[in-house]
Amino acid sequence: MVQGFKFRFAHTCGFSWLGNVTGVFLLVVFLWSCEDDKKADPELYKGPIEEVHDVRILYSEAGQLRVEVKTPVQLRYQNEDKTFPDTVNINFFDPLSQQIVTTLRSDSGRFDQLKNLYIVKGNVIVVNKIERRRLKTPELYWNPTTQKVFTEKDVLIENLLTGSYTKGKGLDASQDFSYMSIRKPYGTFDFEPDL
Repeated sequence: MVQGFKFRFAHTCGFSWLGNVTGVFLLVVFLWSCEDDKKADPELYKGPIEEVHDVRILYSEAGQLRVEVKTPVQLRYQNEDKTFPDTVNINFFDPLSQQIVTTLRSDSGRFDQLKNLYIVKGNVIVVNKIERRRLKTPELYWNPTTQKVFTEKDVLIENLLTGSYTKGKGLDASQDFSYMSIRKPYGTFDFEPDL
């Protein structure tokens, strides 16, 4: 009887909790292993679905060439947006003579399908050969439907005949740059100010 007492004492005060904890642990592991594996949603691919080299895009109106866009690489995405990671060159043509009247050059660009906007960025330089003016800006937007060009960034316009410069913030222009209006002009200079 004394031995039974000792066993009961050792059983209640010593290692019985270990058996309970082990049982609970095994039950939790068992229930957790029975749970359906939740599969992670696959990540959607957001990269380009098409890559085209030596791209030439032509816009015409009434059978007459109006605009030519050239770039070494075009990347097209699922939503039909396009990026031009390399140099973008755009020529605007006179509708009657089919001569290039304005050229545009930038470091890169993109086309926003939803907004129907071309956005060119980085060292944007526009030269109007008829008006003899050069425009410099870091970013420019062109809407082929409205045939308007605009920016809210700083602009610098040089008159190539007189050598004078006009500086300002924001610009609205026709696509051939025969009409340009600076939204907030800063002034006219006889030397080239910093942009």
